[in-house]
Amino acid sequence: MLILPAVSLALWLGLLLAPWQAWRCRERLEPERQAAPPEPDFTVLIPARDEAAVIAETLAALRGDAADAPVILVDDQSRDGTAAIAQRSGLQHLTVIAGTPPPAGWTGKLWALQQGLAAVTTPRVLLLDADIRLAAGMIAALQRKAREGHALVSVCAEPCWRGMAARWLLPAFVYFFKLLYPFALANRAGGPVAAAAGGVILADRAVLARIDAFAAWRDAIIDDCTLAAHAKRAGCRCWVGLTHGAASLRKADLAGIARMVARTAYVQLRESPWLLLATTALMVLAFWIPVIAATAFGGPVRRLGLAAWLALAACYLPTLRYYRRNLAAAVLLPLTATFYLAVTWYSAWRTLRGTRSVWKDRRYQRDLG
Repeated sequence: MLILPAVSLALWLGLLLAPWQAWRCRERLEPERQAAPPEPDFTVLIPARDEAAVIAETLAALRGDAADAPVILVDDQSRDGTAAIAQRSGLQHLTVIAGTPPPAGWTGKLWALQQGLAAVTTPRVLLLDADIRLAAGMIAALQRKAREGHALVSVCAEPCWRGMAARWLLPAFVYFFKLLYPFALANRAGGPVAAAAGGVILADRAVLARIDAFAAWRDAIIDDCTLAAHAKRAGCRCWVGLTHGAASLRKADLAGIARMVARTAYVQLRESPWLLLATTALMVLAFWIPVIAATAFGGPVRRLGLAAWLALAACYLPTLRYYRRNLAAAVLLPLTATFYLAVTWYSAWRTLRGTRSVWKDRRYQRDLG
């Protein structure tokens, strides 16, 4: 039993000491509160399907920070009056496009973006989810980063913290995303890691045209990271980071978070049973061996288990600190990781029954045909 906690400790120490330091929160882009109004070189493109509960607040934030920017909202066959609410927003340069059903082989969001992109004429386009509220000065910060030579600039919107499940689980959602796609590597020009956060992406329109967005990956479930991968393969620089200047308006309970994770979890593993088994073994080694060793054994095994548990908690602390969450949640990270692993298994089970993903009442079958 001595070997397993020793390997677990070595794994966490390796993560702490790796040069790219994925556990830290160094890659940040915060709003420029004193900035001049953003340059009018961009169009906001919003795909919206049944977003009546949040779209008014999203557009109100744009009215305050980018009143002169063109805004294109693609109403993706909403059944709740999303388009009517948007048209009452008071935005002077708002265009609402009535979206059509996605053709065979397209996911709904990408087809909505494709329809909207055809109407964009500005040099840049801000891809914005319908449930994201931008703070004043956030667009100016995105533009500054783009002017530094990045064809794609994206930020992870701060989750909505309403509800116990959100406060417990959503910091870990961002944390695990950063471990899967270390931001320092994703932001390195020409590196093999490519990542983007789909809620807020400022993109160069010429680059989107060059990589045949969004048709080139029309069936992608993880569309944001796929976009970044295509851009990096085309030789473009990308940047992804954290922010407090973009906030999700969508309240999620335990079931809602499970649905969100299940939408992409097994796709992330390339729908491979072998990768699922390997991931399960790694999660048990990383998160449960320290707990078992520290609580069920004594002597050197317990000391190694406690050291590994302390190391895994230390890796999680910067994310909790950045989002101002309870630091005690770091000790409970093994329980949080178990939730995400269970949902990944559910995602795999659903895929094996023929459904790759479910989102916004749309089911994407394994062949997406």
